Amino acid sequence: MCPVCRGARFVHPLLPTGKPDYGRIVPCRCARQEGESKRTARLQQYSNLGSLTRATFAAIPAEGWSKDAVAREQFRQAYGAAQAFAAQPQGWLVITGPSGCGKTQLAAAIANRCIERDSLAFYVTAADLLDHLRASFSPASDMAFDEFFDQVRDAHVLVLDDFGAQSATPWAKEKLDQLLSHRHAARLPTVIVCTVPVEELEDRSRTRLLDTGLCRIYSLGSPTTTLHLRDWAPGFELQRQMTFESFDWKRVNLPAEQRQNLEGAYNLARSFAESGDGWVVFAGVNGCGKTHLAAAIVNYRYKQGRPALFVVVPDFLDHLRSTFSPDSKVSYDRFFESVRNVELLVLDDFGEQASTPWAQEKLYQVINHRYNARLATVITTTCSLEQMDTRVASRLGDHKNSTLFNITVPDYRVDRPAQKRPAYRPPRRNV
Repeated sequence: MCPVCRGARFVHPLLPTGKPDYGRIVPCRCARQEGESKRTARLQQYSNLGSLTRATFAAIPAEGWSKDAVAREQFRQAYGAAQAFAAQPQGWLVITGPSGCGKTQLAAAIANRCIERDSLAFYVTAADLLDHLRASFSPASDMAFDEFFDQVRDAHVLVLDDFGAQSATPWAKEKLDQLLSHRHAARLPTVIVCTVPVEELEDRSRTRLLDTGLCRIYSLGSPTTTLHLRDWAPGFELQRQMTFESFDWKRVNLPAEQRQNLEGAYNLARSFAESGDGWVVFAGVNGCGKTHLAAAIVNYRYKQGRPALFVVVPDFLDHLRSTFSPDSKVSYDRFFESVRNVELLVLDDFGEQASTPWAQEKLYQVINHRYNARLATVITTTCSLEQMDTRVASRLGDHKNSTLFNITVPDYRVDRPAQKRPAYRPPRRNV
């Protein structure tokens, strides 16, 4: 029982003389505190934070949990930016970094500080948002699609977590683009937590997040290995020189039929580079030119300023295995998702990898995801479809999505000199 009102929940205010004014009543402080608690509970329920209500600025070290000096300084700067944003939500705050660096805790602390200030904030992961949107189409849904989408789109402060890790289906891309476009145009306060560097995001999302007039970007964690999506990574100097202009499809030492075959491969690669639709599978012996054509497609894209990723399959599998090491500076999930979702992917030397069950499963996951999402893909291989995993072969052989071209020319690196034709001799005349 409250010692002031003894359970009455109201009191008589005091007159200037210090005596109670029995002609008036006001709510007791216990009633006001109960009202504030109920209001806070409603704000927390609306916020969708769940267990993250414990993530407050007071509970987070100002320099994070890393022992690395660079990472601690990065976290300190992001911590200060998050506090400033929570005190006066304006613009967009973008926080990127590997798993476990503390970016979600900072984003949740912003939402909790908004609640402390009796302000609305809504927290949701990109994957959960898309799941809720899909579920709203069900007749049994408690909330219509438009109602839920508008609630998220117009939230006073939106915290969107795990952006970049969601499924990259056309529908998912469209919904997230609608969300970001609306909040970008309306300049609504937004916190975005990215699982990948902003430079690796899809074009439309990246353009909005790189708007320096609206967004501030903070990267957390130790320096990490990033994928090279707009230029060649170190070690690919040979592929950098493989362009359409340097591709010799008019080899004079080839029979006419093989020259025609090589010209067809060249024209297919050129057409694909310009359109970027569907899949192309180049099959042939080592040195027939399939890697050159695949690299030329990537070089063509880079000149246009568009993202593409050239992956040598055995190296890709080795890199995936290395991410399990405690010393790895890039998380397995981030690296794998970046490869799966890049706008254009080249898988070179497909089939040259060790045929372990683990390797087969990882490659199937990449192939199946890109097949379902209809993401542009180029594959080079020395194997026939009959030699591949049946699950992979069925997708590579789908004529509605994939063009399989068998390059029949031999290894150009060991080309034999052109055979000399016998000299022309006039027919002998009988004398």
